[in-house]
Amino acid sequence: MPDLDVLSPILLWTAIAIYAAAFVAYAFDLARRSQVTADAKSVREAELVVAAGGATPARRAASGVPASGAPQRFVMARIGTSLTVLGFLFHLAATVTRGIAAGRVPWANLYEFAMIGTLLIVAVFLAVLSRIDLRFLGTFITGLVVVLMGASATNFFVAVVPLMDPLKSVWLIIHVFVASLATAFFALAFALSVLQLMQSRRERLVVEAAERTGAGFLRTLPQSDRLESLAYRFTIIGFILWTFTLIAGAIWAQDAWGRYWGFDVKETWTFVIWVIYAGYIHARATRGWRGNPSAWLAIVGFSAVIFNFTIVNVFFKGLHAYSGLS
Repeated sequence: MPDLDVLSPILLWTAIAIYAAAFVAYAFDLARRSQVTADAKSVREAELVVAAGGATPARRAASGVPASGAPQRFVMARIGTSLTVLGFLFHLAATVTRGIAAGRVPWANLYEFAMIGTLLIVAVFLAVLSRIDLRFLGTFITGLVVVLMGASATNFFVAVVPLMDPLKSVWLIIHVFVASLATAFFALAFALSVLQLMQSRRERLVVEAAERTGAGFLRTLPQSDRLESLAYRFTIIGFILWTFTLIAGAIWAQDAWGRYWGFDVKETWTFVIWVIYAGYIHARATRGWRGNPSAWLAIVGFSAVIFNFTIVNVFFKGLHAYSGLS
């Protein structure tokens, strides 16, 4: 049996492969949704033709017109969700074995933070699915996770090493985990905001052209205002967690370096992200700044999170230089 520090990457790459398969299944689901809307349009047109001829139920059946309004079963979405659950189990096993091999929580460097961060994105997505049917987000979530995990496993992987002294604190467990959880909620809000922009554009074209236009799968999704409402709710949760992250980081900085705030580049970017999301929440709640502007703010906020995770950690040197990369 291989050592756990060897087994963990194997499990992780297996999870990536399964997530990629889930992405394909979800992509087929979106294609199927487009076909469903096209078929529904053909059915309605055929029904009008048959009705114009005074159709009886027997004549309708003979005409080959299927019953409209029949519930659709999106099988590929179910397959994608099942694969996502399987990938999550391998992902969780990879994270746990990494932690056991290290003898600590598995989020002490950039590679491990990517591992736990993407794990929580999938965990939150699956948890939400138990309450709200957001399987239409599957393509976006699994695609994002595959890209982040693949890039991290390829570029950020480091062997297990002992913790640096400043990291030997209970705040490592609390601060980093909560930051990762906040990122997961921001990721869902980001995906919903992207779809909101697409749906909003389709709705605008429908009004202007007085006909159905745009990607077919969008017609099977909630309206843009519903997508925006969901994104806002997830952002609120993420913002609360990120606020705690900012406060916990300041307390940890006092323990480690003897000051609460020092304008270190990592601290500054964490605050910048907080300001972006605070502005998003404030503008939407008090200024009525809704629709596409709020969606763009959510997208900018998540882009700042990714920038903080990648560019700041890799290329900016400071007291938070714990990427593990040489």
